[in-house]
Amino acid sequence: MGGSGSRLSKELLAEYQDLTFLTKQEILLANCWLLLHPLHPSGSSRASPSTVPGTQAHRRFCELLPQEHRSTEESLHTRVSLEQILSLPELKANPFKERICRVFSTSPARDSLSFEDFLDLLSVFSDTATPDLKSHYAFRIFDFDDDGTLNREDLSQLVNCLTGPGEDTQLSASEMKQLIDNILEESDIDRDGTINLSEFQHVISRSPDFASSFKIVL
Repeated sequence: MGGSGSRLSKELLAEYQDLTFLTKQEILLANCWLLLHPLHPSGSSRASPSTVPGTQAHRRFCELLPQEHRSTEESLHTRVSLEQILSLPELKANPFKERICRVFSTSPARDSLSFEDFLDLLSVFSDTATPDLKSHYAFRIFDFDDDGTLNREDLSQLVNCLTGPGEDTQLSASEMKQLIDNILEESDIDRDGTINLSEFQHVISRSPDFASSFKIVL
C-alpha cells in the first residue's frame, strides 16, 4: 500500500470503538470512504464500499489515492462537504438526508463532516445503538428550526418530507392541519401545542419497529 500512513493505529481504532457502537471493520470502511471522496467533487467514486468485504475496503480505497493523501493524520483533519456525504447511496433516498448531515456536522456552517462526525452518524444509525440514543437523534433531525421542540411548522416539514415534493402526493392545507392536530392530540401530553423530547420518546417507545428501521448500513 505504500506504507502504514494510511492505516488507523490500533490505539485510535480501540478509542473509536469505545466511543461508538461501530465495529473495527465499520470504522475502517468509514475512514476509507472519507479518504476517497474529497478527491471527487462531483460525488462519484471508482469503487463502492459494498463491493469490497470487511477490512479489505481500507486497503482497496487507499490504493486509489495519490500518495500525498494517504496519511491517517490528513484523513482525520479533512472535512467532507455535505454534497459529497449526500452522494452515499444509503442516504440518497432518505427524505431527511440533509437534516441528518446537518445534525451531525460540527462545522460552524454545518455544511461538512469530519471523520469523527461521520463515525458519530454511523454509530447512531447502527444496529447496536440504544433506542434512547436513536430517538434522541431522531427528535433532533425532525426539529427543523433547532428550538428544542417539534412545533406545527416542524411537523408540517416532516410530513412534506415523507410525502415528497409531487403535487399528487402533497397534502392540502386542510389535510395537513387535520393530520397535525391528530399528531398533537396523540403526542402533546402537556398540551402546550408542541412535542418535547420526552413526549417524543414516549411515543417512540410504543413503536417496536423504530430502532430496527432507524439505521444506515454502508
